Amino acid sequence: MTLLAWAAKGVKKAAHRSMRLTMLELRPNCECCDKDLPPHADAMICTYECTFCRDCGETVLKGICPNCGGNLVTRPVRPAAKLTKDPASTVRKLRPGGCVSVTSA
Repeated sequence: MTLLAWAAKGVKKAAHRSMRLTMLELRPNCECCDKDLPPHADAMICTYECTFCRDCGETVLKGICPNCGGNLVTRPVRPAAKLTKDPASTVRKLRPGGCVSVTSA
């Protein structure tokens, strides 16, 4: 093995070791109405993981995050077998005053 190939292999291994998977928090509540959202709940999130129940996300917010202005999508469900290793968050976040309908804002 050439010195260059050996060095490249070492860099690749080091990069692999330094890679860390970051899981979604799976926040436990809707930021608008404070409804409990267990990990398997039908919830909506934005790219910053702002979390809303489907009713607030679609009806009140019309699919737009009130925090960042991005779109809301269905939050993926973490398989129950993976929740032991990577549990859902227990930190509740709530918008002061809840959420205002996009049409009335």
